[in-house]
Formats: sequence, C-alpha cells, structure tokens
Amino acid sequence: MERKIIIDTDPGQDDAVAILLALASPELEVLGITCVAGNVPLALTHANARRVCELAGRSDIPVYAGCDAPMSRKLVTAEHVHGKTGLDGVDLPAPTMPLADGHAVDALIDTLRREPAGTVTLVPIGPLTNIATAMDRAPDIIPRIQQIVLMGGAYFEVGNITPTAEFNIYVDPEAAKIVFASGVDIVVMPLDVTHKALVTAPRVAAFRALPGTIGPAVASWTDFFERFDKEKYGSAGAPLHDPCTIAYLIRPDLFTGRHINVEIETGSDLTLGMTVADWWRVSGRVPNALFIGDVDADGFFTLLTDRLAQL
Repeated sequence: MERKIIIDTDPGQDDAVAILLALASPELEVLGITCVAGNVPLALTHANARRVCELAGRSDIPVYAGCDAPMSRKLVTAEHVHGKTGLDGVDLPAPTMPLADGHAVDALIDTLRREPAGTVTLVPIGPLTNIATAMDRAPDIIPRIQQIVLMGGAYFEVGNITPTAEFNIYVDPEAAKIVFASGVDIVVMPLDVTHKALVTAPRVAAFRALPGTIGPAVASWTDFFERFDKEKYGSAGAPLHDPCTIAYLIRPDLFTGRHINVEIETGSDLTLGMTVADWWRVSGRVPNALFIGDVDADGFFTLLTDRLAQL
C-alpha cells in the first residue's frame, strides 16, 4: 500500500535529491509539493521544485507556492551554500509546467481535510513556515496528520548557521515551536544523523555512472555544494541532509534514535532557533519527537543509488 505524502521544501540541491528519491519510490504517493522561502527566496524555490519534477518526467505533480517569509521575522537565505539559484551545479532549463493554482497553505489544509484522517504524512525539508501557518489557520487538520518526518535541528552537532542552530529551524523558530508543540507524531532528522550520510567520492562516482540524466545531475549538485561543507567541516564529503527523510519512510530500519522532548528556543539572541533536545531525558518533559541519531550510511546510499537508477 502506498504511503501518501506531501513534501514541503525550499530546493536546494539536497531537497532536489529528496524529491527525486520520493518520485522514484513506488511505496510513496506524492500528493503534492509545497514550496517555502528558505535556502533561496520563494520565486526560486518553486521554480526549482518544478525543474526537478520535469527532470524526473513527473510534470503531473502539483507544485504550490507558499509563504515567502517567516511568520514573524525577516527571511534568512543560504546562497553561500546552494548558489544564487539554489540549484547551482547542472544547468537545468526554466520549467515549463505551471504552478498549481492556490497557495501552498490552502493546499495543505484542503488535502488534509479531503483525505481520510491519519493517511497523509508531511515531509518538511525546509523552514516550517507553511506547516505552522496551516496549523494556526486550521487547527482541525492537526489530528488528521499521520506523521511529520522533517529535516532540522541538532543535538551533539549543534548548529550550522549559528553556533547553536540548524538552518531550517533558525529561519523560522516560531513556526518550529508551533509544529513541535502540535502533538503530531514527529520524526526528526537532525544534523547528528545527516552528517553521517556523507557523499564521498566513490558515492558521487556511483551517481555519475547511472544511465540517463538523473544520476549525472545529482553528481553535479553534490560536486557543487560539497565544496562548502568539506571546507567548513573538514569531512570526506558533503552531508546529504534532506533525502534522509524520504529514506526513513521507505527503510526505517536504516535509522535509530530516541523518543525525547524537543523544545525550540525563540527568546534568546545567543541560542535563537536551537533545538533543545533532551537526549538524556533529564528534564522530565514529555517526549514529543523521535530524534534520529544514527544511520546505516552504506545502506542509505545503496537505496538512493538503486532508486535514482529507476528514473
């Protein structure tokens, strides 16, 4: 039985790979892609999402434009990582498929009301603005969400945009606070696990060797954004953050974590956007998220490479 998902995204090279993995996986039915401002401004994120759908031959997937700024803050973007287009690397043509009618927030609300309760999983891989706005505007959808599997936050790895905050959470911490307090079943892919999913040279070579256009495009994207991560972290390759969410939906056995309490810092200039993750369960607060801490990286990349070969 296919699992119904909506991908909420701000592509981003790793977002693009996550979308491709979802579209290549028969276990998943992608009901739509909702776009948000994050890695780059909204006009680029929804264009990039449509480019990726067309690259995969899936112009039937509805792509919606959503919130162009955080709920109560100025937008922070990450062109220093992803390039001026957000998808620097391979040169993809401008999309020809149109945006779907309506706002992404309305699409989230309408879909969750239309589909049977408990059958739609949300996969946010950018700032949580669209998701939180939908929850705020239509609280009745909250108990209808099957699960939220998101990329964001950190514990041991702490921050990648500030000393204490991961980018997706930092861009809109108020939105993250709403989502983590919602009571929905939440699975979190933090930096602690995504930094174990490194695109090493042999893994890039495996992408590049795939037939067709998908593998070489993924190799080009990883070649581009790994230059930032290798210089910053001194690692053997770039962490492939966002596809971990999709891989979890397909092969949860590749991941391990703990059900813990996660709170979002919104009041401190020093720690704004920090995911205060009670990994050692010392606070006494009620657990509200499965916080993933480890991944079988070889299994993850085998899955990713095998699925990309099917597109």
